[in-house]
Amino acid sequence: MTRSSRPIMTARPTMTVVAAVAANGVIGADGDLAWRNSADLRRLKALTMGHTLVMGRKNFDAIGRPLPGRRTVVLTRRADWAADGVTVVHDAGAELDAALAAIVADTGDTDVFVFGGGEIYAELIGRADALELTEIDAELPGDVFFPPVDWAEWTEVRREAQDGFAWVRYERRPGGDAHTAN
Repeated sequence: MTRSSRPIMTARPTMTVVAAVAANGVIGADGDLAWRNSADLRRLKALTMGHTLVMGRKNFDAIGRPLPGRRTVVLTRRADWAADGVTVVHDAGAELDAALAAIVADTGDTDVFVFGGGEIYAELIGRADALELTEIDAELPGDVFFPPVDWAEWTEVRREAQDGFAWVRYERRPGGDAHTAN
């Protein structure tokens, strides 16, 4: 096989769910975040800058534009939906995998952050390698919730206590179901 005819192998993306979750599981209210904190937003920007975000259409519409310095993949059931500066996919299986593989092949960056909302978290948490959560000490009113988590599949690897919340990183235990076939 000549060098030019070899298949191009790309690294598998590492998928990290990132969310701010209240003590009662609330993540959103009335089409917006349920909680805002400037230090948390700065941390979110630092974590995701230069990487790929996967989010749902409603979340993208609430933000209103691709976030600067990040590639954006929008997962939507609406076949006619499009937006400038984003990659649109219609399923969380092969189509999302192909879009992420193309981004990895193009950029070499394998860090993918699942950016919400609630339906997207529920659909992709089983494929995630890590969770970067802001655990808010208070219960908040809201209508969008973080999906249930089987904590037996996760190990807490870092906790940074803040005033009224903590930044916590969990990594999937070996043998968990991240990146299994759909």
